[in-house]
Amino acid sequence: MRLLVGSDAKQHRMLQYLAGTALLYATFLGLLYDEQVFILGGTLHGLAVYTLSGLALFYLLIRASGRLGLSFHTLAALQGVFGITCNMWSYSITGPLRGATLMGLMVVVVFCTFALRPRQTMLLTFAGLLGMGGTMWWQEAHDPLRFPPGVEAVTFIMMAACSLSVTILTGEMTRLRARLKAKQERLEQALERIRTMATTDELTALPNRRHMNEMLAHEEGRAPRALPTCVALIDIDFFKGINDRHGHAAGDAVLRGFARAARAMLREGDLLARWGGEEFLLMLPDTAVADAGALLDAMRARVAALALPGIELERRVSFSAGLCARHAMESFNDAINRADKALYAAKSGGRDRVAVA
Repeated sequence: MRLLVGSDAKQHRMLQYLAGTALLYATFLGLLYDEQVFILGGTLHGLAVYTLSGLALFYLLIRASGRLGLSFHTLAALQGVFGITCNMWSYSITGPLRGATLMGLMVVVVFCTFALRPRQTMLLTFAGLLGMGGTMWWQEAHDPLRFPPGVEAVTFIMMAACSLSVTILTGEMTRLRARLKAKQERLEQALERIRTMATTDELTALPNRRHMNEMLAHEEGRAPRALPTCVALIDIDFFKGINDRHGHAAGDAVLRGFARAARAMLREGDLLARWGGEEFLLMLPDTAVADAGALLDAMRARVAALALPGIELERRVSFSAGLCARHAMESFNDAINRADKALYAAKSGGRDRVAVA
């Protein structure tokens, strides 16, 4: 199947449309062969060869559209013109059944609605009316007995009215579909922004407490692994003094700078979230306590080297952390409480350090 239809989704869809068209042509030709008595001049075989050759050509063009640079719109327009010529030929040879062939023009218009813009569809409709009108005129001029001029004129007027009506209606449907698609895209973008706002801290661009709680619940439900999950509560040292002496803008710059520096130290699978104020929670899955302590020490060194343009602080930015490894079957709430006690010990011990529970 991949050799026949390829792996490109758009090309696959175009081939599905072509298959539907081929089924319609095959049904129509089968009915005509079954009613040979109505066929004029024995030219049905020529129409069948023309139709099958055209379908084969379009199959090859669709499969090679990428290499040939043929767009979906161009292929649809060419297939529309091909359908019109098939209608013209079948109208000329089907005798009393020729009125039924005019419905094919409606199918061409509706088919092109999915691929062409309303103006392009209207142009194709006019081309179809011009081609069919020319066919009718030629037949009534050369065979007025089988193609009475009055009947052909009325038939053409009805065909033109129906074709233009279908074109206008399908054009309105295309515009409506485009507006609905645009609204859907805007709605999806708005939902994505809401989803981001619901899970991301606006100031630091880190996950917020809500998202961290969801991830902790997910991690708690996982099967035990060889190494434990470590959690660390991190608190920026003397943050209140920074706000009091330098203003909240400086405090916000410190929080953003810390988040940027700390995030650069994380490994795949680690998660750092703003827990509240100047406090952050770090989750380190599948990590030994010693490795978690080493990562926090490296993070402290990186934060200590943090530069904040335009802000002169009395001391370098530092943080204290309380670290613990979650016991088997222990809830994360209990593990975080132990990390909180370790954080208190780190602060009591002089700050700018990591204490392990």
